[in-house]
Amino acid sequence: MSSTIQLISPVDGRVYAERQYAEAPQIEQALAAAKVAQAQWKRRPLSERAAFCSAAVDAMLAMKDEIIPELAWQMGRPVRFGAGELRGFEERARYMIAIAPQALAAVEPTPIAGFRRLIKREPLGTVLVIAPWNYPYLTAVNTIIPALMAGNAVILKHASQTLLVGERFAAAMHRAQLPRGLFQNLLLDHDQTAAIIAGGQVQQVNFTGSVDAGRAMESAATGRFLGMGLELGGKDPAYVRADAHLEHAVENLVDGSFFNSGQSCCAVERIYVDQKIYLPFIERFANLTRQYVLGNPLDPATTLGPLVTPGAAVFVRAQIAEALAQGAKALIDPMAFPIDVPGSAYLAPQVLVDVTHHMSVMRDESFGPVVGIIPVSGDDEALALMNDSEFGLSASIWTQDLAAAERLGDEIDTGTLFMNRCDYLDPALAWTGVKNSGRGVTLSRLGYEHLTRAKSFHLRHEI
Repeated sequence: MSSTIQLISPVDGRVYAERQYAEAPQIEQALAAAKVAQAQWKRRPLSERAAFCSAAVDAMLAMKDEIIPELAWQMGRPVRFGAGELRGFEERARYMIAIAPQALAAVEPTPIAGFRRLIKREPLGTVLVIAPWNYPYLTAVNTIIPALMAGNAVILKHASQTLLVGERFAAAMHRAQLPRGLFQNLLLDHDQTAAIIAGGQVQQVNFTGSVDAGRAMESAATGRFLGMGLELGGKDPAYVRADAHLEHAVENLVDGSFFNSGQSCCAVERIYVDQKIYLPFIERFANLTRQYVLGNPLDPATTLGPLVTPGAAVFVRAQIAEALAQGAKALIDPMAFPIDVPGSAYLAPQVLVDVTHHMSVMRDESFGPVVGIIPVSGDDEALALMNDSEFGLSASIWTQDLAAAERLGDEIDTGTLFMNRCDYLDPALAWTGVKNSGRGVTLSRLGYEHLTRAKSFHLRHEI
């Protein structure tokens, strides 16, 4: 394997950045430095950790003007939406800093005379964060800030497609004057990453990526008894009931399907609509989809950028072609988007009807701008279809009946259940998945439980 890595921009196919992979001595030094730094860091008062982390957030936000176009060049998101990721970054980071005193506080059972009993939350040690390219700041910050707040050291291995994001994190931590060695960004290949996991020098791995890569992580960790947080994607469904507010559902589900060109683990990829409102729903949905402007993400007028690579577009085009060959109908004419040509990373949004669960587009994660829509007779059929998937990250129900949404939500195999919204991570709620969407928790108070270990104190002070 080459000792260098090239970041190929989806904007124009040219090399946007090139860097050297870390070498073995650098990796060993980083792991050793993290261990030394963490031993001191965990002794610092929580208020001091908060001050450092808040300064790092401030430093990152100060780079906003450079980060937004840089994101477009790296992974194709239109510049008009770039600030949104930084707003989410700040929201999650500030929230996790704010709740740390409560989340990390000792648990004290009912007092017993003569004894002091408590459970403390202790840091794990060094946390390896393996972050993806699609939401490169949001997914990384989910672990980085709470891991540091909990008293851990952090090694960041960012996706090669967004390697400059790792450098931005390192720069922010440096400007915040974090202790040396506490946070480190390493450019690693797959073998180096596996070796670190297998080497026993990290105590927790938080990974966001594909199911196959998640299996590789677990395989590398075999016998090490590491904590593993795995977010492995989704095929997220939405159910539009007959009593839904139609315009609201259409507007939000179009956005939930195609924002970031559909390149989101929690993008809406399957929609089930009550047959009573199916025809007006698909008509409005297709009309709104046709309003997207597919083009260069550096152009402020662009609302839909390229997929991350031409290969990603090839996969989605193949799913669409297969569905059409099996009887599906396309509601969007790709010819209306001239920049969509075979071999290009630029792909028009597509809405498919007359689809079935025998088609890949309704089973396999697309990670692109395509969605299939199926009419259903009611709640029972919708539930059966929503649960007919190997994934379970998020799901949404569109209705004016709160009790019905909660009742149906209890029956859906999912980590997060939305009502009348989608594709949003509330930092106060646990972000988790079921089935092949992974395991573990980030965000919320529960996220801290996966970055610490319980230590019980049973102290008899009266004899």
